[in-house]
Amino acid sequence: MDNVTERDAHLRISAELMMFLPVSRRRERQRIAIGGSSTLGHHVESAGIPLTEVGPMTVAGRGVGPSYQPAAGDVIEVRPVPRPQPLPREPRFLLDVHLGTLSRRLRLLGLDAAYHNDMDDPALVVQANEERRVLLTQDRGLLRRRALWLGAYVRGSRPQDQLRDLLERFTPPLRPWTRCTACNGELAPVPKGEVLPLLEAGTRHGYDAYGQCGDCGHVYWHGAHSGHLEEIVRSAREWAATA
Repeated sequence: MDNVTERDAHLRISAELMMFLPVSRRRERQRIAIGGSSTLGHHVESAGIPLTEVGPMTVAGRGVGPSYQPAAGDVIEVRPVPRPQPLPREPRFLLDVHLGTLSRRLRLLGLDAAYHNDMDDPALVVQANEERRVLLTQDRGLLRRRALWLGAYVRGSRPQDQLRDLLERFTPPLRPWTRCTACNGELAPVPKGEVLPLLEAGTRHGYDAYGQCGDCGHVYWHGAHSGHLEEIVRSAREWAATA
């Protein structure tokens, strides 16, 4: 996007999307000159912004899509994806290898969050497409794969910030304590007598209410870490209520 003149089109980037631009381009007052015959979508991605993060794009108030061919003199407004982001169905997620902690927190809240620590990018795209899961990642290159049906860039470096970002973006219904944090299977109440052989002596005497994963058989109860987990659930409910 070099050697352009004032006769070329310009992208006017929303402040919320500036984080995706190289530092050198952030000094351009959110306005980037573009030339050539490429599509608008190509120009936006060339600037560093995944199309999964882009919402309405307009020229003189008229909505245009990624396939639009910018004309000389166009000033194209590029805004972020709206929040909450509408989806055709209740969201199901697939997280890449770097988001393991986030996946466990999503499961704690009862959200369907698939995760593998040994799956490469092409396989992630295949699973996301086949199961209609939103692919969550901080890898912009992964979000730019043409075959991917839907993805989302996860903002934040800390798990609590990442979780809040996802809840505010997709506002999924929360059902805490209904999924296995280890494998994503659904939990069901189970009589204490049925799981006694799986429990340590101290647990048998200290707790009476149990849930068991229908997939991996893992047994759950409110134990020593319940205070920390309850705080995650409490915060999540507050964020969801204000989203």
